Amino acid sequence: MLSLAGVVLGAGGSLFGQYLVSRASTRQLEVQESAAHRAELKNAVLKFLGLASQVEKAALARPGTGDSAADARLDQLVDDLWLAHAEIDLAARNESLRGAAYRYAARLAEAARDGITDGSALRGPQAQFFDAAYDDMWPGHRRATGASVTPR
Repeated sequence: MLSLAGVVLGAGGSLFGQYLVSRASTRQLEVQESAAHRAELKNAVLKFLGLASQVEKAALARPGTGDSAADARLDQLVDDLWLAHAEIDLAARNESLRGAAYRYAARLAEAARDGITDGSALRGPQAQFFDAAYDDMWPGHRRATGASVTPR
């Protein structure tokens, strides 16, 4: 009888141990997946921001004359910006980032098309994009408030 109780306790302990290992493995997998998502999204966000900066600079520096070479370069930058937006759209976990990226890209495309003299009109969509990207990469954490990064 005592040996039967030992077998039952041993089997129970073994099952409990497997359960704990399974939970730890699941948690480790979640951490790895989250880190991979952050890395993928970070690369997409940095690419998008690099192109956004180039579009803004080109739109601000756009000559008043119909310089077709500058216009063609700006058109290509806007096309590249939309492709970078698509990468964010595919990598984002939440709709707020997709929407913020779209609004920022649309505002940049509008600025490129119509021309701008001051980039301050882009700061609102840019800040919303930063907040949404931060929230997607680190859900539940608040981004430190401060002035937005302005291209130089």
